[in-house]
Amino acid sequence: MNAPLDHLSQPLSLRRGPVLRNRLAKSATSEALADRRTGRPTEALVRLYERWGRGGAGLLITGNVVFDLQGRTEPGNVVIHDDRDLPVLRRWAEAAQQHGAQLWMQINHAGRQAPRGVTRQPAAPSAVAVQGLGGLFATPRELDDDTIRRLIDGYARTAAVAVRAGFSGVQIHAAHGYLISQFLSPLTNRRTDRWGGDIEGRMRFLVEVVGAVRRAVGGEVPIGVKLNSADFQRGGFSEDESMAVVAALEAEGIDLLEISGGSYESSAMMGDAHHRRASTRAREAYFLDYAEQVRRRTRLPLMLTGGMRTAAAMADVIASGAIDVVGMARPLVVEPDLPAQLARGAAAAALAITPRVGVRMFDDMLQIVWYQRQLRRMSRGLEPARDLGRWSSLVVGFARNYAYNPLAWLWRRDRRPRLSTAAEPSP
Repeated sequence: MNAPLDHLSQPLSLRRGPVLRNRLAKSATSEALADRRTGRPTEALVRLYERWGRGGAGLLITGNVVFDLQGRTEPGNVVIHDDRDLPVLRRWAEAAQQHGAQLWMQINHAGRQAPRGVTRQPAAPSAVAVQGLGGLFATPRELDDDTIRRLIDGYARTAAVAVRAGFSGVQIHAAHGYLISQFLSPLTNRRTDRWGGDIEGRMRFLVEVVGAVRRAVGGEVPIGVKLNSADFQRGGFSEDESMAVVAALEAEGIDLLEISGGSYESSAMMGDAHHRRASTRAREAYFLDYAEQVRRRTRLPLMLTGGMRTAAAMADVIASGAIDVVGMARPLVVEPDLPAQLARGAAAAALAITPRVGVRMFDDMLQIVWYQRQLRRMSRGLEPARDLGRWSSLVVGFARNYAYNPLAWLWRRDRRPRLSTAAEPSP
C-alpha cells in the first residue's frame, strides 16, 4: 500500500467504545425508509445497512432518528421513543456491524424545520419562521420550560433504546438548522430566560441534552455531536460562538465531534459554491479551515464531512492532524464499497457523479430524489445503478414527495428555483 494512504486504514481509539477499524465513516443520510405514517423502522433499513456494513467503513452513522412524530424532518424518518421496536432495531444494529463497522444512531428533532406535511404547528426556541421557502414551514410556537425539559428527556430516552438495541454509539444532531441548532443561533433563539441570551444561555439546551444522554447510556458508550461551524447568515451563530460550544462539549466529555455548517436557509452543508473559499475548494473539504482552528484549541477527535473525494486529500488532512475521521455520504450511496477500496489503495477517488438535466430547479431536486432512489435500491437488495434515469427519478421523486418535499412544494406554490433539502444534506 502507498505509505500516505496508510493513514486511511489506521485504527482509531476513542475515549469510549470499540476501536474504529479505519478513519473512514459514512455520515448521516436521511434514508426515509421508515413507515411514513408511524415512523416505525423497517426491514428495508436492515438490508441497506448490511450493504453499507460490507463496504469497509469504520463507522456508520444513521440518518435522523427522532423521538417525536412532530419532530420529523420528513415522512419516513425513524421515530423511536420506547422499546416497542427493539426486535427490528437489533436486526438493524447486527446487520450493520457484523462485518466490523460500528453503527451509531443519530438522534435529532427538526424543530421549526418540520415541514407542514409533518406538522402544522412546529416547536422552536422562539416563534421565528423559516424564511424564503415558499410557505413550506409554518411559524413555530415558542417552547415553554416544561416542554424543553421533556425534549431533553426525549433525546436521552431514544439514546437508551439505541444502546439496548446494540448500536455501539449515538450522535446528537446539533447542526443544519434543526432544533438544537435553533437554540444556538441568535437569529432563531430570541429568548431572555436561561435558555437564551448570550452564548452561555443559548448552548444550555445542547449541554443539558449531552448530560442527559450520558446518564441514559452510561459511562462506556461513545457520544458524538454534529455541530455547525457557523450558520453562514448575517447575525447568526458565528465561528467564535461555535468555538465556545466546542470547549463546553469537551468539558462534557463527548467522544467525537463532527463538523458541518449551514441550515435550510443557507445550505452550506450541500457545498454551495457561494460559501466555499478558494483555499477550501483547492483542498476539497468544505469546512477544513474551521476544523484546523478547532484542532488548535482542543484534542477532541474530529470528523469532517463534506467535499473530500480523493484518497490523497483525505490522507493528507488526517496526516496533518487537523482531523481524525473523514465522513462521506453521497459517494457511498453510489459506491458502497468505496471505503474499502480507498483504504487498500484500489481506488484513488470517489466517482464524480452529479445528476443533472440542465434545468436548475430540476437539478436541485435531483440531488435529493436520485440519491433516494439509490438508497431504496440497496434497501431491496439491489446494487446502486450509476446510469439510473434522471427524468424518471424526478417523476418518481415528485410523485412520492409531492406533499412533503421542499422542492416539490416550491414547484407547486411559486415555481421559484431554490436550493433546499427534504432529506438530511448528504455531502
